[in-house]
Order: sequence, then C-alpha cells, then structure tokens
Amino acid sequence: MTTLSDRPHTAVLVIDVQNGVLDQSSDAGLPKDSKEWEYVPELERRADEPLIHKLYADSFDDTDLESVLADHQVGRLVLAGASTDFCIRSTLHGAIVRGYDTILVGDAHTTDDMTQYGAPTPDLVIAHTNLYWKSHRAPGREADVVETADITF
Repeated sequence: MTTLSDRPHTAVLVIDVQNGVLDQSSDAGLPKDSKEWEYVPELERRADEPLIHKLYADSFDDTDLESVLADHQVGRLVLAGASTDFCIRSTLHGAIVRGYDTILVGDAHTTDDMTQYGAPTPDLVIAHTNLYWKSHRAPGREADVVETADITF
C-alpha cells in the first residue's frame, strides 16, 4: 500500500542499538568507532547488510538511508531499537512522510528514564508511542504496531 509503488520489498531498521546508547543513563557522546559506538554484541550484522551512520534523531536526516532503501526497492519499513521518544519517533515520522509503510515493533523498542526531566516513566513512553503509532494514518500509507511474534515478511 506504500506510495512508493515501485518498491515491493521490506527492510528492518534497527536504530541505535549501540553499547553507549543502551548502557548510558544520560546523553553522553558516542565517539565514532569507539566501544560505545559499536552495536551491542547480541546484534550480529551480516556483512551484506547496509550500515547507516547517523548524527540526528531522524535516521533519514543527512544520511544515505533513502538511497540505500531505493537501491533495494524498499517501500515498507519495520522499526525497532532505541530511543523511543527521540530516534524511534523521529524516524517513524521521517519514513511515513517519505511514502513508506511504517511498522513499529511494539515490544522491541526502548528508552532511557527521563523522569528527572518531567517525562513519564519508560514503560509509559513506550505504551504511548505504541498507542499513537497504531492509530497513525497517512494517505496511501500504512502505519501499524506489531509484536515480534506477529511480524511477517
């Protein structure tokens, strides 16, 4: 149903699942090529899987993500990763406004505890994002939330 009708494929975007993102309790820098910049050991990337280095919350901003997806004829995205209230939400919106069907894996995104700044607890941030994205609509595009066990390709 994507508005990118010449792109029949689906891609999984795993966002910011890096040592420094998942281990930190505050926003510390992630120097490129440092231990903090590397993906967590549980996430093994195949050599043929594209790797997009980003500097902004929206994974499309100032990266080659769009051209990589176009090269692979991708019109549907499945998102998981961190941080729900920044990078996940920004990339969800960045994808849907660019014409992608955009699926959030409801039990596969996480966020830091930002309650000291007045934010809700992480479980409520995640629940609210799932609720919001499940009911999100855009002309000619699908937005949805699915659990890991229910993902189909």
